[in-house]
Amino acid sequence: MIKALPIIALGLGAFTNAQIAQAEIAFENLSSHLPEHIYAGGWEHFVGGGLAVFDCNNDEHPDIFAAGGENPARLMRNLGAFNFEAVDIPRLLGVTGAYPIDLDADGWLDLFVLRAGGNRILKGGPDCAFTDASALFGLPQSSAWSTAFTAWWESNEDRPTLAIGNYVDRDDPDGPFEACDDNVILRPGTDGYSAEILAPGFCTLSMLAAKDSRGRDTLRISNDRHYYVSGGYEQMWDIQDQRFLGEADGWRNVSLWGMGIASRDLNADGFDDVMLTSMGDQLLQFAIPGGGYKAAPFSQGTYAQRPHIGDEGRASTGWHAEFGDVDNDGRPDLFIAKGNVDQMPGMAMRDPNTLLRQNADGTFTEISHHVGVASMDRSRGAALADFDLDGRLDLVVSNRRAPLELYRNVTERAGQWIAITLAQTGPNRDAIGSVIWVEAGGTKQSIQHVIGAGHVGGQMLPRHFGLGAADTAKVTVNWPDGSQTTTYLESGQRHVITKP
Repeated sequence: MIKALPIIALGLGAFTNAQIAQAEIAFENLSSHLPEHIYAGGWEHFVGGGLAVFDCNNDEHPDIFAAGGENPARLMRNLGAFNFEAVDIPRLLGVTGAYPIDLDADGWLDLFVLRAGGNRILKGGPDCAFTDASALFGLPQSSAWSTAFTAWWESNEDRPTLAIGNYVDRDDPDGPFEACDDNVILRPGTDGYSAEILAPGFCTLSMLAAKDSRGRDTLRISNDRHYYVSGGYEQMWDIQDQRFLGEADGWRNVSLWGMGIASRDLNADGFDDVMLTSMGDQLLQFAIPGGGYKAAPFSQGTYAQRPHIGDEGRASTGWHAEFGDVDNDGRPDLFIAKGNVDQMPGMAMRDPNTLLRQNADGTFTEISHHVGVASMDRSRGAALADFDLDGRLDLVVSNRRAPLELYRNVTERAGQWIAITLAQTGPNRDAIGSVIWVEAGGTKQSIQHVIGAGHVGGQMLPRHFGLGAADTAKVTVNWPDGSQTTTYLESGQRHVITKP
């Protein structure tokens, strides 16, 4: 069943491909429209600062949950027209980030909240009402410093399986270096969740459960070698076989200062390519169908290894990364939040955020300074989301020891677009694990509908595709149970596709 949702404000016409290519991307700074909020704190909050962006009251407008560190986390309800108001929620300190997820399939999105010491589940309800339901869901408690999250549904379970990434073990007297904590798999049962240790842990800062270059469900783990120092590396864990991948699987170990993960099929081969943010180079890995990944060449334009404005010659520090088509030309662009950990002398102190526009040949060009989003604050979390429902992706950024930033996408002559929400009956109400294919204007795109990645924050929103000049799109959904549906949909609308 297909349901088209009404458009609040379209303002986008159909243009030729040549006109689309000439669209001048632009953003307007509307940060003053957000309630005051700052992510702050000592060394336990050098990392973190994630944002969860989702619709907490089912009015279709994306709302924002922002980690606070030593300040209370804050929920900001979107009133429309880029106006936001603070909403009362249970007071939580020590929050590093959060991810929206419907844990009990009641139609209201919940929040899995990551903290430095004792994670929490906030159960959602009407009108953005949240209650602490950690005990209700049987969430095991620990004192771990949690900095990563992802989730997936096993076919025979009523609740999702959860993966928690933990950073440095603060109780290790010989730490913090070489004192990385173990990660945890939380499996649902009749009395709540039970914890299974996933070791070794190499100071995880991002996780993503998704189909890998073999087409298998795999847990990707990005780790920070600043603390594991030596002997560690990025990890891939086969979810079905419950084992780490090695050279026989085509997996070659890579060590970096792993911060965030972004995943998108950039060449329409059906396998997601992966951006790994780091101190220094940002590493884009292209999937090798059948197994393994290869690093993008330097000419790809994605390494973003130094500040692109100013006279700073030291290396950049990348955090949250996210693909999104900001001009709707049918080619995903890439945003990377940047900023010094705190006062690290070997890294750039004035490190502007990066927005890379994808060109027709698949390379990327830095445009953030020209379009108005090159903030010099110590950025951490971020999200590309259509806050005013006009079909153009806007931007929100979280900063360490500085206020949130909000930018409205005011790109003129942007291309057409389509937004897809998936729904099905049963415990996995949002059909997590599906793959959405969109064909329009002679091009194909795919997005895996998953929970995780980013840097300590993610979204649960309609999946957005830019369509260039196309007025219709062929949309194919590969559902979690292996079935497939195909339909033709009009551009310039948000559609709900319900599994038959």
